[in-house]
Amino acid sequence: MLDTVQQPTTSSHESVVPSWTGVVRHLHLTPRAFLPMRSMPEIVLIAGKGIEGDRYMIGREQGFYSHKPEEGRQVTLFEDETLVALKRDHNIDLGPEEHRRNVTVAGVPLTHLVGRRFWLGETLLEATRLSIPCRHIEEITGKAIFDPLINRSGLNCRILQGGIVRVGDAVRNDA
Repeated sequence: MLDTVQQPTTSSHESVVPSWTGVVRHLHLTPRAFLPMRSMPEIVLIAGKGIEGDRYMIGREQGFYSHKPEEGRQVTLFEDETLVALKRDHNIDLGPEEHRRNVTVAGVPLTHLVGRRFWLGETLLEATRLSIPCRHIEEITGKAIFDPLINRSGLNCRILQGGIVRVGDAVRNDA
């Protein structure tokens, strides 16, 4: 939640950094493009590579965008709040397995994390860029979600410290 504020420590000219703690709601992976995402109770993140068994793991890429490998796309996150907003604002039911991102989180301000490090369970991530929606997701889901997902399509991250991530783990910005 964005309810605590950390005061600047070295200068009165520094910006105030909101403190928050979120939670992992869902975990998904798939070994190849076009296969359904599989719900997992836990996933293994490998530093500098990706998620064990996932289609975008560096060196074993078999995803839709594998012809464009990107170090900063080792794990992808998506806001649970976006699923709620899609239903509320557009009457679109989108399940956590349908957005094609690996980790669905709640209480995490993903759009504000680009360039920052944060903890996902016991793993340390660096947010590299916001995800960009594509028409491919509309083909797979059969739902008109491209436009509603502009600026809310998730977050791409690099894995700095690997480990196991479980549903229910904390997500925090004290990195």
